[in-house]
Amino acid sequence: MPAARPLAVVPLAILALAACTDPPERREKRLVEEAAPRMDTTIVSLAPLTEGDITEHPLAGELGCSFTNAQGDLVLLAKGDVGSTAPAQALAKSSVAIDRLTAPGGYDGITGGATFTGPDKTLTVAIKGPAIGGGESPPRPAALTYARPNNGASQTFEGRWTCGP
Repeated sequence: MPAARPLAVVPLAILALAACTDPPERREKRLVEEAAPRMDTTIVSLAPLTEGDITEHPLAGELGCSFTNAQGDLVLLAKGDVGSTAPAQALAKSSVAIDRLTAPGGYDGITGGATFTGPDKTLTVAIKGPAIGGGESPPRPAALTYARPNNGASQTFEGRWTCGP
């Protein structure tokens, strides 16, 4: 019976170890990726504002605009003064809190759509077409984009933008 060759196993072990080891540049890249903070790309959805929310968080301004989503829920309420340079104020409700936001130009600055900014979020109303119906304050089709600039997450909602008394 031939004697076992323990030295024959050594080259195989070295090859196996080498195959499992990253080259230094790959190992460094992997360590950097593992140490980097992970971005939170989740978006907090908008919840309907209630009468209680509006009463508890009053907005200053003589006239206002509102965005209702496709389900008819009020998800953004804004108010401002006509002819004012003071920012318009707005309320939006996420799944975790009611947020106050502002947009430049008072009431006049928000009637054609606007960008409202607040802590860690931006809500942009973009008008998508002509007024629907008649009267003093007919709604206009619009899109509301909710963005979180700190992580690049965003979501767009279709609905209507209505301004007036």
